[in-house]
Amino acid sequence: MKAIAKGDGKLLNIFKRARVSESFGKEMITELEKLEIVEIEKSREAPLKTHPKQKIKKHLRSYRIQSKVRFKEPFMRFWFAFVEPYHRELKNGKTEKFWTNYHKHYDISVSLAFEQLSNNLLEIYQESKDPLLEKGSFWDQHSEFDILATTKSGKTILGECKYKNRKICKNELTKLKEKAAQSNIKVDIYALFSLSGFSNELLQNKEKNLLLFEAKDFILLL
Repeated sequence: MKAIAKGDGKLLNIFKRARVSESFGKEMITELEKLEIVEIEKSREAPLKTHPKQKIKKHLRSYRIQSKVRFKEPFMRFWFAFVEPYHRELKNGKTEKFWTNYHKHYDISVSLAFEQLSNNLLEIYQESKDPLLEKGSFWDQHSEFDILATTKSGKTILGECKYKNRKICKNELTKLKEKAAQSNIKVDIYALFSLSGFSNELLQNKEKNLLLFEAKDFILLL
């Protein structure tokens, strides 16, 4: 549980962090699924081989496409990332290690929840315009993306979510475009979600294929 909470969610990384075999790890994940504690987010990355005799580049031969494991309740991620590792100290009233770890890794407790809320906000925003057929995060051998959505008309929306105490600048959009190019994703619309708003340069951006969402926009979820 702590391995799921502290890592990136990829199956093999969880097993490695937990120091368990792949077969035993899969059994444990299956049990947690049955108990409705976790859910599996399957990878949407295209297979490296499109036909059996296709040759794969040497540096990719050991690469494996992996699904991710997510806690169904965000509180569970918080508990096993921050509370469980120090439960003995906390029971004895010793909180120093807990707070040190919490402040150091605060983003862990909120970033994924913010990402999930951003996905829901995009779905609601698009409902009356061009409804989403598919949404969620996306990862491949090159990069990871907070949001990759497909609309009913066939458009691709690529998004980045930033839970930061500072405004998001244009360089974040530039980096997102570069990552998209590296992963060979043809993007129709870019979407940025920011807790603290955006720089004037981004707000004055005239690109028609750019959506900007800040904290006040999340009222649509209520």
